[in-house]
Amino acid sequence: MAGIVVDTTIRHPATTKWYDRRQNVLVEFCIEDSKDVHVSFEEQKLIFRCHGGTDDHSFFNEISLFDKINPKESNYHRTDRSVHCVMRKGSAGMAWPRLTKEKSKLLWLSVDFTNWLDWEDASDNEFSNYDEFSSMMNKMGCDEELPELDGSDEESSDSDSEKLPDLE
Repeated sequence: MAGIVVDTTIRHPATTKWYDRRQNVLVEFCIEDSKDVHVSFEEQKLIFRCHGGTDDHSFFNEISLFDKINPKESNYHRTDRSVHCVMRKGSAGMAWPRLTKEKSKLLWLSVDFTNWLDWEDASDNEFSNYDEFSSMMNKMGCDEELPELDGSDEESSDSDSEKLPDLE
């Protein structure tokens, strides 16, 4: 009689952050020193598994996605600190209010507010891309020479530059 092999490996969900863009949904699995990384993109599912972290744990996440993605145009990149996934939306221009199909709160999943952009409310495409925004900020520079801020400009007529009376 053949024995049944049972996988007794304890799998932990990886701490995960995500944010939404007009054409993509970006997901970051926060695992340091990951190895044996496997990412599978399906039309409505993202599967992630790897080994890593300080204790070399086995990590596994299976996420039923809020909406469809294009698996062929989705990819991932591994760094020493995390695994970044870029998933191409099946319906570009539609905001995802959450990453998962279900509304349940998952302890290992959070919104990446550092990278979050409320692109839906943007009335102008100029602000939808950080590089374009940065370029615009650089163009707003002043051609005039800025005044010295150390108080050495004696010709200033600003009332704040007047000498204060001595305290008694």
